[in-house]
Amino acid sequence: MRVVTTAHSPVDLAVEPTPLALLLLGREADPKSERGVDCPGDLPSPSDPDLVERARAAKEKLGDKVFVLGHHYQRDEVIQFADVTGDSFKLAKDAAAKPEAEYIVFCGVHFMAESADILTSDDQKVVLPDLAAGCSMADMATAEQVAECWDVLTEAGIAEQVVPVSYMNSSADIKAFTGKHGGTICTSSNAKRALDWAFEQGEPHATKVLFLPDQHLGRNTAVRDLGMSLDDCVVYNPHKPNGGLTAEELRAARMILWRGHCSVHGRFSLESVEDVRARIPGVNVLVHPECKHEVVAAADHVGSTEYIIKALEAAPAGSKWAIGTELNLVRRLANRFAPEGKEIVFLDKTVCFCSTMNRIDLPHLVWALESLAEGNLVNRIEVDTETESFAKLALERMLALP
Repeated sequence: MRVVTTAHSPVDLAVEPTPLALLLLGREADPKSERGVDCPGDLPSPSDPDLVERARAAKEKLGDKVFVLGHHYQRDEVIQFADVTGDSFKLAKDAAAKPEAEYIVFCGVHFMAESADILTSDDQKVVLPDLAAGCSMADMATAEQVAECWDVLTEAGIAEQVVPVSYMNSSADIKAFTGKHGGTICTSSNAKRALDWAFEQGEPHATKVLFLPDQHLGRNTAVRDLGMSLDDCVVYNPHKPNGGLTAEELRAARMILWRGHCSVHGRFSLESVEDVRARIPGVNVLVHPECKHEVVAAADHVGSTEYIIKALEAAPAGSKWAIGTELNLVRRLANRFAPEGKEIVFLDKTVCFCSTMNRIDLPHLVWALESLAEGNLVNRIEVDTETESFAKLALERMLALP
């Protein structure tokens, strides 16, 4: 029983809080999830059935002036209006290859729109339908924190031996830091090539990598693909003095991993893998390398979003798959391949969408398109000139990887 006091008198409200209400109030948590978050099971339907027609009309009015990018993790209601779909880097490159489009509407999250702005021409304007669509992983490494980390590495006497490698899922500031300090960007598809390149930049066995901001991709690539041991890796925690590490630990490490992770991929556990194998005999477990190391080690296949899609395209009819990645994509793939007799399920029994990615919904997309159609530029994402210069340098190093 809750008592709400109004200006006139107390009012008794016999209200039992729902699980979702408790979640939003911070009263429920899943201790096995890195983010400590349990998710409700489904997304609401579009609020207005007229929104689809309004989006079509606005997009048609804009014509070739607009180019809509849709990340794989977006809702189906948004993806239907995308001119191209893909992962973040592919979409940024697609935008750069469309110079005639005055407006690039990026249905993704903030760092993706920043990357598109960096790679497109000055005449093109990148729009993010909802400015609140951020990325929890990218937000785990700020420019100030990384600058402080570099000071710690300098005091430990190893900064000159360290090459930063930053995941595409990072802010423009972090990409610029990486470019300024001789490093490169990587995707989940080319992380091994990026690390190989980084370790070739200095003396053998002396060079170290500062991997930002996803510790799991860095660890999994180093151990699984480069043959390092877990002891070669240390985790730098920006919320602890000196990252929670001694100078000796930093000097001994080959991989200095930033303490960051994906809120979706971080929730998959070894228990999830064991459970799905018990429930579905003969299932193939396919996970993204942003998952924890023990999950990756227990999986049958590991790869990027594009790898996951291609693996399912090539899978034989009747095969069974449990996928450890964002639920919108898993459901889309399950529906796509069901006619071929392929059984595709979400790896975790508790479904979880990327909450920030899903901020880009149909109402926001319609508002952005209609505003542009009326000549009003909204929610433009623009990276300043100096940041763009160094970030582009880091991206160009990635593009030059063998």
